[in-house]
Amino acid sequence: MKAAIIYTSVTGNTSTLAELIHERMESRGMETDLIPIHEFRPGQLSQYDIIAVGTYTWDNGELPLEMEDLYEAFETEDVKHVTTGVFGTGDSFFAHYCGAVDLFRDMLFAQTSLAVTLKVELTPQQTDLDRCDKFCDRLTRELILV
Repeated sequence: MKAAIIYTSVTGNTSTLAELIHERMESRGMETDLIPIHEFRPGQLSQYDIIAVGTYTWDNGELPLEMEDLYEAFETEDVKHVTTGVFGTGDSFFAHYCGAVDLFRDMLFAQTSLAVTLKVELTPQQTDLDRCDKFCDRLTRELILV
């Protein structure tokens, strides 16, 4: 079983969340690659059993430009067997709080075995650690059930 966390971050909040999830996946004995989006190459997705996507939201609830190739790869590669989750950080002040998470969620639901979604307000806090654990539990549990 192999997992990947593919993420982007502009303020550091989403990368912090990605690192927390990475630590928790590894503590569950899951070999997990932590991949910043600039290191992602199309064709990699089918190599994994689990993929967690981490993103911030741009502008008015949009995907960040650097995440578009990943989004398209999920639409074109054979990834029905992959268990996925999506997470992100955002500011609920904005009308489309974590809108990019919602966009990924909807597409991943159609293209993969979507297991879980996680939205965190701004910088991950101590109270978010339990939510990270539940996110990882759900990702790994769904894989076992498939």
